Amino acid sequence: MADDRDRDEIAVAEFHKKIKEAFEVFDHESNNTVDVREVGTIIRSLGCCPSEGELHDLIAEVEEEEPTGYIRFEKFLPVMTEVLLERRYRPIPEDILLRAFEVLDPAKRGFLSKDELIKYMTEEGEPFSQEEMEEMLSAAIDPESNSVLYKDYITMMVIDEN
Repeated sequence: MADDRDRDEIAVAEFHKKIKEAFEVFDHESNNTVDVREVGTIIRSLGCCPSEGELHDLIAEVEEEEPTGYIRFEKFLPVMTEVLLERRYRPIPEDILLRAFEVLDPAKRGFLSKDELIKYMTEEGEPFSQEEMEEMLSAAIDPESNSVLYKDYITMMVIDEN
């Protein structure tokens, strides 16, 4: 099974390169550390979509014994490599996202108003923070209709697996 092992080694090398590039974007001091608050953004930029709870667990795994507010690359790399190899925190498939939006749109209009979106995202389930809400609105709201045309939004949101 040498070719499987070779393929895994190539995958690991690719992941290491991607992780290093993503990490370096936020390593403002160029000292192989990033602010702990940037870790979620780094992980998401690598195509992973952990919940807040999963993100919290992941940070706990890569943090120092005595938290410093910074994450070191050498602790982040092996954990993140494992996450990518195991394909953990994969994004939700397009059809499931569409069904979720359709549940919020029983009249099947194909859109949600800005107010409806804010209400659902801040009052239901795991509520969005103000910052997350602003980020979503800037990407999701069609300025002309002041609503979310959710089929377009989902198409834009879904990460191409290839």
